[in-house]
Amino acid sequence: MARVGVQLMMVRDKVADEGMFGVLQRVSGLGYEAVEVSQIPMDASNVEQLERGRSDLGLQVAAVSVALKKGATATGDALDTDFAKIVDDCRRLDCRFARIGMMPFEAMVSKEAVVRFADETEAAAQRLAAEGITLAYHNHHVDFAKHDGETLFDIVRRVSPSVHFEIDVHWVQRGGRNPVDVLAEVAGQVELVHLKDYRVATLPPAGLELLAAGDSAGFMQAFANLVQFAEVGAGTIDFGPVIAQALSSGAEYLLVEQDDLYGRDAYDCLADSMAHIRSLGY
Repeated sequence: MARVGVQLMMVRDKVADEGMFGVLQRVSGLGYEAVEVSQIPMDASNVEQLERGRSDLGLQVAAVSVALKKGATATGDALDTDFAKIVDDCRRLDCRFARIGMMPFEAMVSKEAVVRFADETEAAAQRLAAEGITLAYHNHHVDFAKHDGETLFDIVRRVSPSVHFEIDVHWVQRGGRNPVDVLAEVAGQVELVHLKDYRVATLPPAGLELLAAGDSAGFMQAFANLVQFAEVGAGTIDFGPVIAQALSSGAEYLLVEQDDLYGRDAYDCLADSMAHIRSLGY
């Protein structure tokens, strides 16, 4: 059975305030069995506390986040400059997966740019594989845009056969695809799955105020941006078949993530998500 974990991006502010181990204690107490590290420094202290989380709490480190190249928009360690450290961290934490959270923005703009990114990612995946680490690529909605009739996602699949995938079901649905179908398509290459819900909010009163004031452009922006991130089970995604297909496709970690909490406490959101997952029998 796959382990249910937390994408630590959700609690990055709490890690800064409470310390890594304190956060690990809280998420373990909510029933989570694994964590994925993202947008949190993999400095000596955090790595040490992640090790302690493994030994004292039994929490597995599902994956660490890496960039393909060091750059202004890249967060954390990068494969071109920090390769030895990434490998060492994975070995210390008994972590078998590194994941790229998004292709660089400049790689999205043309088919040639996507192919260059995918070529470089394939080389990095082969280099990591030689160290016993699998490189996974995490999708967003933009990955289902097309260049010459081929989606960015399919270009990466075609050009980077050694790369596995971390399917984010929210971004799949937001990109116009059915998460169950996409999970089935990448069976055998999808050990990591992000459980993230998709909610359509009601029109806020401020939107009507913009309309009454004659600000049609402002109103349309508010109207077009009603999609929200949601706690698992609080949105529109039917997670029963999604989780069933994830497991059938080989998922080892089901990682809860919510990009925006809309003022709620992260632990409360994680508790609600876990309650829904448990209600489905997991």
